[in-house]
Amino acid sequence: MPPAASEAPSTLLSYEQILAARARLAGIANETPVFTSRTLDARTGRRVFLKCESFQRGGAFKFRGAYNKIAELSAEQRRRGVVAFSSGNHAQGVALAARLLGAPATIAMPSDVPEVKLAATREYGAEVVFYDRQVEEREDVATRLAGERGLTLVPPYDDPAIMAGQGTAAAELLESTPDLDALLVPVSGGGLAAGCATAAHALRPELKVFGVEPEDAEDTRLSLAAGERVTIPPPSTVADGLRVSAPGRLTFPILKRRLTGVLIVSDEEILDAVRFALLRMKLVVEPSGAIGIAALLARRLPDAFRLPDACRRVGVIVSGGNIDPALLASLGSGREPSSELSAGQPA
Repeated sequence: MPPAASEAPSTLLSYEQILAARARLAGIANETPVFTSRTLDARTGRRVFLKCESFQRGGAFKFRGAYNKIAELSAEQRRRGVVAFSSGNHAQGVALAARLLGAPATIAMPSDVPEVKLAATREYGAEVVFYDRQVEEREDVATRLAGERGLTLVPPYDDPAIMAGQGTAAAELLESTPDLDALLVPVSGGGLAAGCATAAHALRPELKVFGVEPEDAEDTRLSLAAGERVTIPPPSTVADGLRVSAPGRLTFPILKRRLTGVLIVSDEEILDAVRFALLRMKLVVEPSGAIGIAALLARRLPDAFRLPDACRRVGVIVSGGNIDPALLASLGSGREPSSELSAGQPA
C-alpha cells in the first residue's frame, strides 16, 4: 500500500533512490547541457544557468522517470507491458522507454489529441487507445486497461521511481554547477519538483528551491498556503504541461517540506520567455519549459521573497522543448498566438 501523504518525505523519496536512478539511466538518458546567456543575465540581474531538458530523449525530462520506473519492473511485468495516460511529454517518454526496455506500451490519449503528439507517440512504438475527454477520465481509462490486460501503470508523477528519475536532472546540474544560490523548477503534479528538491537538499541543504506555476494553475502555491492539497478548476494556461488541478498525493508532502516557495507568472510572461529563448538564445522551448525563465525575466524572486542580493547564481530546469509548431511559428513571426493553441490536457 502506498505511503500516506502525511508520512515524512524521507519515507517517500530518498537521495539513494535518485543515485540508483542515475545508475540505471547512465548511457541511456542524455546528460543534458547547461546553457548561459549574457543577455539573460543582464535582463535578470543574476547569473543564470539553464539545465536544458529540451535536449533529453523524447524532448523532455519525462524520459528520465519513465525509464527508471519501467527498468525497476520485473521481467514478467515488462513482458506483459505498461500503460500510461497522457497527451504530451509523458506519453512520448513512456513509449520510448518501453521500446528500449522491450516492454509493449499502451497510451490512453484523448480523441482530439494534436496530430503531432499522436504521431510522435506512435513512432516510438506505442499502441494508442483513444477516449472521449468529455465523458471519460483519462486515469480511469488507463486503470481499466491495466486491469483488463494485466499491464503495469506508469503514472506521470505520483510514484517514487518517477520522482527519483526526474531528480537526476537536478543532481546533474548541481554537480556541474555546484555553487548555485537558488534553483527554479516548473511545478505540475510535482514529480519533477519533488525529485529535484530532494536532490538539492542532499547536495546543497542551504540551496533555495522554488517551484514556478502559471497564475491560472497555482494549485501548489495555494496548497502550500493552506497546508493541505487544494483542488482548483481545470486550468487553461498556455503552459499545457502544467495543467493539473491539484498536486500529487505523494509529491505534495515532499514539496511542502523541501520547497522555499512558489513563484507565479502570467501566460503573457511565459510566451515572452519562449520568444526570448527562441530569438536571443536560439533555443526551442515549450511554454511549460520556459516558465522558470519567465519568472526571472519578470524578476519574481526579489518581488515575492525579498531575497538578499547574495542570491545571484540561479539554476533553472528547462523541462522540455516539444512546442506546438503553429505556436512556434506565431512567436517567431511576432503574430499573436491563437487561443486554440492552448487547448488540451496536462502531459
